[in-house]
Amino acid sequence: MLTIELIYDDNCPNVKETRAQLLRAFAKAELPPKWREWDRGVPESPAYVHAYGSPTILVNGQDVANASQSAGDNCCRIYLDKNGQFRGVPSVEAITSALLKTEAVSSDTRAAAIHRSNWRNTLTVIPGIGVALLPKLTCPVCWPAYVGLLSSLGLGFVNYTAYLLPLTILFLILAVASLGYRAKNRRGYKPFILGVLAAIIVIIGKFVFISDLAMYGGIALLMGASLWNSWPKRAVNSGSCPACVPAGPLTQEENTDKI
Repeated sequence: MLTIELIYDDNCPNVKETRAQLLRAFAKAELPPKWREWDRGVPESPAYVHAYGSPTILVNGQDVANASQSAGDNCCRIYLDKNGQFRGVPSVEAITSALLKTEAVSSDTRAAAIHRSNWRNTLTVIPGIGVALLPKLTCPVCWPAYVGLLSSLGLGFVNYTAYLLPLTILFLILAVASLGYRAKNRRGYKPFILGVLAAIIVIIGKFVFISDLAMYGGIALLMGASLWNSWPKRAVNSGSCPACVPAGPLTQEENTDKI
């Protein structure tokens, strides 16, 4: 999240132009214009603002001019523009560069977090698939073989067949629910619908028609829905989408939280 701050002295003649520069930079960066202002002469302003001259713009705590903190004096701050000329306000290019740089880092961080979250949600389908693959121990003739196998591993034999259907349904519900969770922020509800269909096929294939083909087909569909849901969305170019371009400049009262 971007935090933009404007630090100024009330009697500084360059404050108004600095606000205009901020609006131009926000428009150029295609970001909604919003910042907070600190008057260095007001007691409610935080202590750190007194370390900067007037006017100063901070983006996430960093000076857009990449200058070291200047001790608070009553002189207006001077900036060097791209043409080597001294001005009393930071350039639009410097402000825009700071906004875009910080926004790019924030976007990458958010994208990485979303990607990790999506893959964690994908892992929730694994227990459901594992339970669905458990064999039904409905054949008493096969029990001695299971007893011998489990005994060789130091385990006791338990006939879990009676619990297999409810456990399978429970874990498949959890898997499908993970596909529907925050679906609007990921791939929409299509993976969720595919997951529901896959779960139904698994249940019918394993417990109704006793068909391995149907069961494995349902499992494959469930895995496909999970991978589809976790696949990262392609970034949208806001410059090509009129709805993503911020509206025209707002009034000072609408754009700032003035202290």
